[in-house]
Amino acid sequence: MISRILAAGLIAALGLHYLIWRISSSLNFSSTASSGLSLAMLAAELLLLGSAFLQLLFSSLPGPDYRVEINLGAEKLAAKRFLDPDGVPRVAVLVPCCGEPIEVIERCLRGCLFLDYPNFEIWLLDDANREELAILSSQLGCYYLARPQRIHAKAGNLNYALPHLKAELIAVFDADVVPLRNFLNRTVGLFVDPLVGFVQTPQTYMNADPVMRNLRLERWLMPDEESFYRWIQPDRQRLGAVVCAGTSFVMRCQSLKEIGGFETQTSSEDLATGIRIIAAGYRGIYVPEKLSAGLAPFTIEAMARQRSRWASGTIQTLRTGANPLKIPGLNPLQRLAFLEGILHWCNVLPQLLLLLVPISIGFFGIFPYRIDSGGLITAVIPFYLSQLILIPWLSGGSRGALMPELYRWVFILPLAESVVSTLLGNPKRFQVTPKTISNNQIGDSKIRLIAPLLMILAIQLISSLTLITNHPLVPSQSSFDGLARILALGWGLLNSLLLATAIRSCWDRYRPDTTPWFSLNLQTVLNGSDLHTGKPVLITAISEQGCEFERPISSSLDFTTLDQNPYLLLKAGGLSGSWPVKELRRQQRNGRERIGVSWEAMEDHQNEQLQTFLYRREKLWPVRWAPFDGFAMLALIRRLLQRPIPEDWFSRSQVPVGIPSEAGLFGGDPADR
Repeated sequence: MISRILAAGLIAALGLHYLIWRISSSLNFSSTASSGLSLAMLAAELLLLGSAFLQLLFSSLPGPDYRVEINLGAEKLAAKRFLDPDGVPRVAVLVPCCGEPIEVIERCLRGCLFLDYPNFEIWLLDDANREELAILSSQLGCYYLARPQRIHAKAGNLNYALPHLKAELIAVFDADVVPLRNFLNRTVGLFVDPLVGFVQTPQTYMNADPVMRNLRLERWLMPDEESFYRWIQPDRQRLGAVVCAGTSFVMRCQSLKEIGGFETQTSSEDLATGIRIIAAGYRGIYVPEKLSAGLAPFTIEAMARQRSRWASGTIQTLRTGANPLKIPGLNPLQRLAFLEGILHWCNVLPQLLLLLVPISIGFFGIFPYRIDSGGLITAVIPFYLSQLILIPWLSGGSRGALMPELYRWVFILPLAESVVSTLLGNPKRFQVTPKTISNNQIGDSKIRLIAPLLMILAIQLISSLTLITNHPLVPSQSSFDGLARILALGWGLLNSLLLATAIRSCWDRYRPDTTPWFSLNLQTVLNGSDLHTGKPVLITAISEQGCEFERPISSSLDFTTLDQNPYLLLKAGGLSGSWPVKELRRQQRNGRERIGVSWEAMEDHQNEQLQTFLYRREKLWPVRWAPFDGFAMLALIRRLLQRPIPEDWFSRSQVPVGIPSEAGLFGGDPADR
């Protein structure tokens, strides 16, 4: 904790020194235009620095270590299960859905059925009222509920189910989310404290989001949500201001009853409901373990729509009874933490202003700052260098200092529109993020996303050209000479690179379907006469469709036998056995041969074994450390110079998964409950 305080303090001190220099020495009052732009730029920086300083403050404040409470709660629950399995709290697992593909919903329900907990029931809350889902629920032994009127979106769907439940706790999973087997064991035990109102776990994804996928940066770019769940949420927990995130959480029914159910006046019902529960005197606890995973949006348009809805719904919370400034029951730090999280979305407006500043310099010759080498060396470079070095460490390795900016540039315009619209009283209506794909490269929504970015890029390039030639388009008395011009040119070229990257990331890679593929390095033996005489190979990728192997080209293993015997004999953690195969792909590269196989129709027990290996086993989702920004930027530039390629064998978008231990992987069949 002391090291975190020192790191946060160093960044804050250098930031304060930078701010003093900006106010005292860098403002340009040489003309009315430069004065106005200079003050506007300073105001934008003040807003952004204020938000950053608050987060540094939250990171440095002391608080209890909740890991002890989390582990103790799990141990108490295990002891109670041993003595009285039927005496543990009854949990209703709620899966709200609204039009998602049936195979996605079935994957979620089967994952819920596999939960290692003795006293729970599963409810599918279908807001599309589909007969095939009612049949599926009956076949799996789940309760099915469809309401007659679809009002208040997801919050209304959940509220409609509450009177039908006889459970003490509810666990909520979006229809695309699959919980790990130990989800309830790691969360329910915390409710031994009667003041615990809800327990939130991280939201992670089993597929790469469109920005990562389209740029093929799965190895180099961390998912956008990582810093929130590994940095922001733990800080909020120490302040008693945990954010309820809408899925993968467990909530006490009594606490919901006391506040009148889920908040219906905003599409961010999760945030507002969590605030109301905490204000009612209950605690929110965050368990920083990846205990479930869902599907990231498949297209860039879907992701833009999702982020815009989040921004609108979060700001809309200020117009509900969960407004942290007005609701009674919160202490000052809780109010400040919740308010900062809500207003954080408004940062897109000063960010947009700073995006346009280099354009004004090149077009009009209006410099919003004055700078010399002394200020650059003593104020600017130390502050930004401290962020480059310390932010990755302070955030627990969840993000770099530069690469996350890609997300801001891709979505800055739709987010700005959403924020302004909501502030003016016209919030975005709730829309379910699509769980299907369209491989049409150009559509109306994509044009609306790309066209403004192309226009800004063109203007930015023209602006940079004027700086290079030292001739602004509009005559100005300002001088283009000196260090300020060099910095403006560098700023503009960096903006151009990021804009080009944002545009490139909007070009969705072709994919035949939505099946997630996972990367791993799992040693096994393959296709011997028995499991003891097979040759060693390395499984590098796997999915519900098939898997990919690697082996040295010099290996004596003969794969032609697959043509006569369409099966694979595998010996690996969770995959031991004979697996039917229907086709084979090969590729030679760098002295190794890649082999791709597709699964043939399997027996029920094999399907269950594969699904468990892919989606349900403990410690499935690893915690990664963000790569160094310098290397990541080089990888980004390399990707920009390469042509887009569709997904196919040996070129699929993949996310990494943990390698299992052989022992205790499954722990029985759910049918044995």
